Amino acid sequence: MSKDSPSELEGHRLRRRDTLALTVLSVAVLLVLAMSGAVTLWVALSAAIAIGALSFIYFLLITTVSAPRAQTASASPKAIATGTASPAREILEQLPLPVLLVGRGGRIEQANPAAHEFLGLGNESGLLSASLRQPKVLEAVSAVLQGDKARIVEYSTLAPIESHVRVHVMPLKAEEPGSYPWRALLVLADETSSKRAERMRADFLANASHELRTPLASLAGFIETLRGHARDDMAARDKFLSIMQDQTERMRRLINDLLSLSRVEMDEHVPPSGEADFAAMTQNTIDSVRPLAQPKDIRIEFEGDRNAPVIGERDQLFEIAQNLIENAIKYSAPGSRIVCDIHADIGREDIDRLTGSLGPDAGRLTIAAPGRAAGMRFAMLRVRDAGKGIERRHLPRLSERFYRVDGQKSGPREGTGLGLAIVKHIVSRHRGGFFVESLPGEGSVFAVSIPRQVVEAVPSDT
Repeated sequence: MSKDSPSELEGHRLRRRDTLALTVLSVAVLLVLAMSGAVTLWVALSAAIAIGALSFIYFLLITTVSAPRAQTASASPKAIATGTASPAREILEQLPLPVLLVGRGGRIEQANPAAHEFLGLGNESGLLSASLRQPKVLEAVSAVLQGDKARIVEYSTLAPIESHVRVHVMPLKAEEPGSYPWRALLVLADETSSKRAERMRADFLANASHELRTPLASLAGFIETLRGHARDDMAARDKFLSIMQDQTERMRRLINDLLSLSRVEMDEHVPPSGEADFAAMTQNTIDSVRPLAQPKDIRIEFEGDRNAPVIGERDQLFEIAQNLIENAIKYSAPGSRIVCDIHADIGREDIDRLTGSLGPDAGRLTIAAPGRAAGMRFAMLRVRDAGKGIERRHLPRLSERFYRVDGQKSGPREGTGLGLAIVKHIVSRHRGGFFVESLPGEGSVFAVSIPRQVVEAVPSDT
């Protein structure tokens, strides 16, 4: 390969200098804004990192796309075929951010492996509109291909899994004679985690302030009474301290459930990769909650398969079983029986049969639909209680935060109203299914199905 001419070397040097200067200036502005309080420090650092990465990618693509034709012509056919003629392209292949180069007519000319995985691109180049059906992004690409300035576009999807993506669309001018003058460089950044974090913080503050208001008011009133006329009243003091302890325990459980729900929602878009035994988790849960059932003389029985391997996180599977069995204990009549049964290997055709055990008169609801990939197999846990049952009108709202049937309050011995919401989000993360059927006077059955193998396709809503 021939050496670059002095003018070409000077052009490369000027590109590097301009790119470095622009990056340093942008980072300095962000740090000044952070010090002045205009933006938070983590926002400034995140933006600085993004600017540095985009500047580096931009320089690499400028070098690759705008390289003189003489340099390409002097490269051997073998070097071009193996990719050794373009070190910048090799570096681009290793970048974790999805990067695409779109040419005339909106056709994808280049895409790194991260872009192939993120958009599900095939081996052959195709139209961008066939892989990314987002009108705002396509409009920005069309404008940039006409020579317009760079744009930043954000888009969100809510089904089947919520996601938020920011797309940087930048123009690249081709210097080769006779070629189409403009190309569009797309860099995609998945901001789902940061968006979820912002919403989780806002939701946590709103929910916590609402639910903690009553116990805090009670504690403040009892403390004021104990410091006043009940200071020397031993009987009143013991009674008030017992109530204060109950209210404190209520706040502790509420905060733990809110934190657990926030963690689950934060990672809901990331499927688990570990392995666990759903049957073993259920049996361990039954052993741990037996003390809660003893005061009501409730028997908890385990039936079905003793081994049920699934793809999932052990702690979260334990949390599913714990929430469902504790709810069954809470709403079952004294001296009754709770049945937990495991089916280790079922298909989608078996789910309707197993979730219809209470008969045609029972109300049924699919809270979360399982994955629909061909040949998928599941393990299913069903928990049947001996309670009063739930009316049909309440079923659609069971997994809402803080929703309680018949106006139940989150008293010291009651639940927080977050258990089924936690189960729903854990099941959604595992790409499983969550079902409930109930018949007034006969009780309720809550069922959860978890895939036995890695799920490539995301679940579809019903």
